[in-house]
Amino acid sequence: MSGFVEKPEPIQVPGLVHLHTGKVRELYQNEAGDLVMVASDRMSAYDWVLPTEIPDKGRVLTQLSLWWFDQLRDLAANHVISTELPEGAPADWAGRTLVCKSLKMVPVECVARGYLTGSGLLEYNESRTVCGLALPEGLVDGSELPAPIFTPATKAEVGEHDENVSYEAVVRQVGAETATQLRQATLAVYSRARDIARDRGIILADTKFEFGFDGDRLLLADEVLTPDSSRFWPADRWQPGRAQPSYDKQYVRDWLTSAESGWDRKGEQPPPPLPEAVVAATRQKYVEAYELLTGTSWS
Repeated sequence: MSGFVEKPEPIQVPGLVHLHTGKVRELYQNEAGDLVMVASDRMSAYDWVLPTEIPDKGRVLTQLSLWWFDQLRDLAANHVISTELPEGAPADWAGRTLVCKSLKMVPVECVARGYLTGSGLLEYNESRTVCGLALPEGLVDGSELPAPIFTPATKAEVGEHDENVSYEAVVRQVGAETATQLRQATLAVYSRARDIARDRGIILADTKFEFGFDGDRLLLADEVLTPDSSRFWPADRWQPGRAQPSYDKQYVRDWLTSAESGWDRKGEQPPPPLPEAVVAATRQKYVEAYELLTGTSWS
């Protein structure tokens, strides 16, 4: 069992049709047929949307995505049309709302890994592979891979778990030409972002992208290179062979699986509310990632 601990009622705005409530975002369609994407402060972990929000999180995700889209503009076109607030929208939507092209989305989570951790580490420890790709012996938690790898996953509904799949499975699902485009775009964008992040003292361990087609053009969609979709590690504290300190939601995952939370991840009960100290520390990690990457102060 998983999903929303408390599913929110979507805000109704004249001229907008509500389409979908995601883990973090509300999706609407405007009268022109464009998507209006609103990032909430909701936090998800272990396939649950938690009962506690993280202040400013939606704005950090949106503003950091916009910054990255700009850095990647020459490498990958994206779906953003405007950041203008729709008429009649709540003032609280300011800074967290994007008007985007309505794309034919590709149903694949496009994951790039430059370092071994998370579900990749679990598979590696069992078979010395990740998504069927053979890796050298002797790697440990946090090891840098010989080269970045494309490790796709199936895109799950809210409350369901994304499953790592092989490249061949993606070919079967979307065709060889699209699969090739996805792999090339994912690795190119990851490599550019990894170098930018490294110059700012951050290791981009892994990240996931979503793509969609506008006609026959493949565009970057959703969010990109945020603490929700990426693992960001402080470069000066990187030490393979252990769990790495991070600027992302790993802090929340670690608390949920700690004795302090009292929550059984494999049980039937939903996760508990986050303590104020965990909320404040998580917000600070997201803000710090934004400030280090963009070189600008969050306010």
